[in-house]
Amino acid sequence: MKFAVGYQVPAYGSSTSELVSLFKNHISEVYFAWPGMASGRPPLADEDYSREELAALLIRELKAIRADGCSLDLLFNANCYGSDAVSLAFEKEILATIGILADNGVKPQTITTTSPFVATVVKREFPDIELRASVNMRIGTIQAMQYVADLFDSFYLQRDYQRDIGYVKKVSAWCRRHGKKLCLLANSGCLRFCPGQSFHDNLIAHCSEAEQQENTPGFNPHTCWKLYQKPENRAEILKSTWIRPEDICQYEELVDVVKLATRQHSHPATVIGAYAAGKWDGDLLELLEPGFSPAFYPHYLDNRRIPDDFFEKTSHCTLGCTECGYCEKVFAEALRSYENESMAGFLHGMDQ
Repeated sequence: MKFAVGYQVPAYGSSTSELVSLFKNHISEVYFAWPGMASGRPPLADEDYSREELAALLIRELKAIRADGCSLDLLFNANCYGSDAVSLAFEKEILATIGILADNGVKPQTITTTSPFVATVVKREFPDIELRASVNMRIGTIQAMQYVADLFDSFYLQRDYQRDIGYVKKVSAWCRRHGKKLCLLANSGCLRFCPGQSFHDNLIAHCSEAEQQENTPGFNPHTCWKLYQKPENRAEILKSTWIRPEDICQYEELVDVVKLATRQHSHPATVIGAYAAGKWDGDLLELLEPGFSPAFYPHYLDNRRIPDDFFEKTSHCTLGCTECGYCEKVFAEALRSYENESMAGFLHGMDQ
């Protein structure tokens, strides 16, 4: 299984190129946004660098990543580009960005976008670049893929459906017959069929401007974080869209690219290592983005306590469930407390 991982500004002495080198047998792509551009995450920025310095650093990193044989995926995957959405100015910005990368020897092999406009511009000017429909487009049906098959060469399946392995097989077969690639996002912590996704994705696209506003205090724009504030809702985490490292092998013959959300993860090597090994012995929340560890603290989800039949039991889940009760039972077994374990360890030490 090969994975796509996200570019991060180097921090704590490590860099994305070093991660690619470390896991070169498991990483096939690195996805990235251009500094200052809206995307599916807050714009690439760092208070220690200017925008020009960030661009220069990114290009140096991309050169090292390409030297390791890894392909590059440029993101234009913001959910909103405002009044520029179909403008000549935005078209020029798209082409200029690709041009800068090409001039520096790191022209992307793939562009992932939420925008039919971006796809149209790139297909016209750079027909050799693979165009990929972002997971943020929420393309969940073959019918939807057919509507934009003239624009896109590959599709991220709407993550809300990827637990249904039988359905993934059907979509995969259609993609194979029509010369398209199928991709999945493995470790999203987002709620399944989240009713706040459009609102939140639009807010992220405009976060640079939103941060300059005097915003209403106390409002939480994250439906998930608000939900998990109440302990009785926390079993919903097991009904989300993520796929465990132990189960990712089930998709090996069905998908071409498995994306790991690591652009903002505090420990991307942990995520990559777990999925590369197909095993994780720690807190499941630590692998997700967003991870929710602070929301659950002092509790955590022990991945070792999730039963072997979890994939079998959940691999036919297509819609929101309210009556089965399986996930609630698994959650009760997997939920552990750091406080109890610390006290048990202390008492054990006293006994010695």
